Amino acid sequence: MSLSRVRPARALTVLFGLLLAALAGYAVVGNWQQASLVRSVAAAGSDTDAYQAAAFDLTTEMAMLQATMLEAGGEESDDLLAANQRADDAMARMAMVDEEHHGDAADLAARHRNLRMVVIGFLAQVERGDEAAAEVTLEEVLEPEYTAMMNELLAEQSHHLADYDLLQTQALRDSRHSVIAVLVVVLAGLVVLGGLGLSRRAYRRQVTAMAGADPLTGLRNRAAFVDHVAEALPGEPTVLVINVDGFRDVNEQLGHRVGDLLLVETGRRLASLVRGGDVVARLGGDEFAVLLRDREPGVGETIAVRLTEAFDRSFVLDEITIDLEVSIGAATAAAGEDVITVLRHADAAMHEAKQNRTGFHRFQGEGRQDAAARLSLLGDLRRAVEDPEQLTLHYQPKVAVDTGALVGVEALARWHHPARGSVSPAEFIPVLEVTNLMHRFTERVLTMALGQARAWLDAGHRVPIAVNVSARSLLDPQFPVRVAALLAESGVPGDLLSIEVTEYALMSDPDTAIRALHRLREAGVTASIDDYGTGYSSMTYLKVLPIAELKIDRSFVLDIAENNSSRALVASTVELGHRLGLTVVAEGVEDEAAVEALREIGCDTAQGYHFDRPLPAGELTARLQETASPSLLPH
Repeated sequence: MSLSRVRPARALTVLFGLLLAALAGYAVVGNWQQASLVRSVAAAGSDTDAYQAAAFDLTTEMAMLQATMLEAGGEESDDLLAANQRADDAMARMAMVDEEHHGDAADLAARHRNLRMVVIGFLAQVERGDEAAAEVTLEEVLEPEYTAMMNELLAEQSHHLADYDLLQTQALRDSRHSVIAVLVVVLAGLVVLGGLGLSRRAYRRQVTAMAGADPLTGLRNRAAFVDHVAEALPGEPTVLVINVDGFRDVNEQLGHRVGDLLLVETGRRLASLVRGGDVVARLGGDEFAVLLRDREPGVGETIAVRLTEAFDRSFVLDEITIDLEVSIGAATAAAGEDVITVLRHADAAMHEAKQNRTGFHRFQGEGRQDAAARLSLLGDLRRAVEDPEQLTLHYQPKVAVDTGALVGVEALARWHHPARGSVSPAEFIPVLEVTNLMHRFTERVLTMALGQARAWLDAGHRVPIAVNVSARSLLDPQFPVRVAALLAESGVPGDLLSIEVTEYALMSDPDTAIRALHRLREAGVTASIDDYGTGYSSMTYLKVLPIAELKIDRSFVLDIAENNSSRALVASTVELGHRLGLTVVAEGVEDEAAVEALREIGCDTAQGYHFDRPLPAGELTARLQETASPSLLPH
């Protein structure tokens, strides 16, 4: 081979080698640039993910705060501090990941951490029943601060998303400028970027689903439902709150697996019976909700009937047949109401339906009490419970129908407000019944009643005293213990105290009520069903209840002398009571004609204005001293 041919070949080889070297070098540079871009994209995605996770946990915590205000003692209250810790951890991770804005992220994390003591204080307010203080803490401290933090989180997240999209665009543009030699690298880079993009979108879909879905039923969760209601509020949406009656018994007796299956099937039934635009959610525990965007409130009744009928069919779970009912409350938003108010109204209506066993109840607009006035009244009641000048007891005599002898008294609370004067029990008792202040009030009334019984005993008068007790107090597991302690402290025999409870209180949770009454009877305390005939009590329960007395409601007694239907109803109740070994008391006796009719029927005891109005302790004591004789007082 000649030298002339060798030199061009060598030149071409060198040129090709240089070209390959250049291509390799270009590939290396391109690969390095691509790797740098991938690292930038990953960092931007990591920053965005951290803010997304923090926003999710912060939203969950806020929803639990609001739920705790709506339902003290619910599962959200128990989980609140854990949710606060999760949000705190997420914000700490966010501050650590975001190097570009580390100072701002760390400041956000510190602000959230500093709120923990406020959250703990809020929980303490809720647990001790200080609703007014808790509402102020939530609305004036926690909600504004959480809203501000959420707005900053979302703004920073949007900033990182913009960076992420910009880096993706730059990477794609650079890859198009690459030569064939680095095509494989570019394609690989695109594959990597595409994979990152798909992962990012999948993760965002997953987080969105987690943020809005209940993990057990797949329905929307409380936080998502609150958002839907907020979006619908410019109109006049209706919210239904649905509670599964008897779910707790299923959970306790058949186990959590069957309980979970029941909740899943309940959610499926509810979702299958609403319309396409309605929103179904599980608020927590055995409580569900439906959002109806219709302006016509009557639609709520129609949907509620449909949902109630769905529970006429038995549940068959793990070869176990279960029959349950639901209680549904409805509330239609009024102008200016927020989400919390509408949910609270619907929840109150549901509890009314549950207590009265009516299945459905609508919150009536005309029954709304001004929030500020209600909170003011509640604050005044807290002070009155500890003030003997404000809260007093009057005593209405109970007399034997056949002899007219005094057989006991009923203690009735009276509130003399320092500015408003006398406040009717019809006004302040409903306020007490929806707060834990009822426990303190009941204990105060019992203390005063037993103190008076002790004073009468010391004066030689043995007068049994009956005290009305609400469902909230009766179903409190510690109530029988407190009653026994008060009896011991006062030195009053248990048989001088009688607890009066309504059918509603007994039927709201019969098993718990029966256990409480048995424990009271062990202390010698008797029990009676008040306002009998106005509610619903199963004959089965009536047979096994540890009670000593039936009190016939005044509505049946007022016209007993001239109305044969009322007379027949009272007569049948007296016969039923006597067959069960109970004493029967007629309330609201206004005249002698009613007394004569009751005497002919065989009723045991009566009370009403015909005998005497409720009297202050001093007046009744004076009458006892004037008329005291062995024939008039029981021994």
